[in-house]
Amino acid sequence: KFPTRAAGSGHKKKDLLSIFADHCSFVTGQRLRRACQIRELYSNLYSERTRWNLVGNIWRRFQSKHAPTGKLVAALAGVFMWENEKIQDEEIHRCGLELQALEAVKCLSTSLGAVAGQQDSGWEAVVERKDFRVWKRPIPSSHLYEYRVLGSYTDVTPRQFFNVQLDTEYRKKWDSLVIKLEVVDRDVSTGSEVVHWATHFPYPMYSRDYVYVRRYDVDVDKNLMVLVSRAVQHPRVPETQEFVRVHSYQSKMVIRPHKSFDENGFDYLLTYSDDPQTVFPRYCVSWMVSSGMPDFLEKLHTAALRAKNLEVGIHDYTSVIKSSDTNRQPSQERLSGETTRTGGPGQIYA
Repeated sequence: KFPTRAAGSGHKKKDLLSIFADHCSFVTGQRLRRACQIRELYSNLYSERTRWNLVGNIWRRFQSKHAPTGKLVAALAGVFMWENEKIQDEEIHRCGLELQALEAVKCLSTSLGAVAGQQDSGWEAVVERKDFRVWKRPIPSSHLYEYRVLGSYTDVTPRQFFNVQLDTEYRKKWDSLVIKLEVVDRDVSTGSEVVHWATHFPYPMYSRDYVYVRRYDVDVDKNLMVLVSRAVQHPRVPETQEFVRVHSYQSKMVIRPHKSFDENGFDYLLTYSDDPQTVFPRYCVSWMVSSGMPDFLEKLHTAALRAKNLEVGIHDYTSVIKSSDTNRQPSQERLSGETTRTGGPGQIYA
C-alpha cells in the first residue's frame, strides 16, 4: 500500500502545481490586460512625445532601484536611457578645463617649443597651416590615434562658427560627404541631442554611419563655448546593411572668443578620435584623417563665412545675448537668410 499512497501523494502535488500555474497565468493575464488598457488610455490622452517622456520617467525610476535589470528591460523595450547616456555636467566642465591647455600651447606657438611641448606629452605634429595645427598621439592599448587641432580665426564670429557646426540642415548643404544627418532624440533638461549621421568614406571603403549624443554649453561669464559628442546606441536607429556602424567616436571642442561671441576672432581646441572599422593599417587611417581633417576645417570655415555674410540662414543654437540685455528671452529663429526653421533648442544650457 505504501507505493499506492506515494503515487496518490504525487498526484496531489501535481494537482497543486497545476492549480498554482493556472493561478499565475490568470494573474499575469489580468495584469497584461490592465497594462494594455492603461496604454490605450494614455494613447488617447497624450501625444507621442509626451508618451515617450512618460515611459522614460517610469524606466528611470525603475532603473534607479534595479540598475542591471532596468538596463536589460530598457533595451528590450526600446527605451533610450537618457539618465545614463546624456553628456553630464562633469564632462562639460572637464572640457572647459582644456582651455588651459589651449592657452599654454598658444603661448608657445611662436617658437619651436610648441612642437616640443606637444611631443613631451606624446603628441606628434602632422599638419601645420596658417589658421590651425594638427597633432596626433596613439591611444593606449589600441591601434588608433587621438587628434588635436589648435586653430584661430579672425574673420568670423564665435557664434557663427558654433552655430554652423550644430545646424544639421545647413551642414547637408556645405558638406558634400553627408548622406544622412538628423536629430532623432532630445533631452529637454540638458539640451542633449542624439544625432544619426551617415557619411561617405574614401573609395574603396563603404559608407559609415554614426549615432552619437551631443551637448553644448555657452558660458557668458567665462566667455567660453563647449561642444561635446560621443557615440551611443539608440533603439530608434538600429544597424543596417547600408552602412558600417562606427561604435567608437568622441569629439570635444572648446572655443574662446578674442573679445565677445558676436565680434570677429576666436581660438578653438578640437580633440577627436574614432574607430572607422577598417582593415587598413594604422598609418593609412592616420593619413586619411590627417588629410581629411584640414579639408573639413576649411569647408567649415567657408560655411561660417557664408553665414556671416548673410548668404544663408542658420539656426541660433547659442542665443548669446549681451550682458546689457540679460533680461531678454533667447531667440528661436534662424539668424538670417532662408525661411525660419522652428524647433530645436534655442537657449543657453549652463
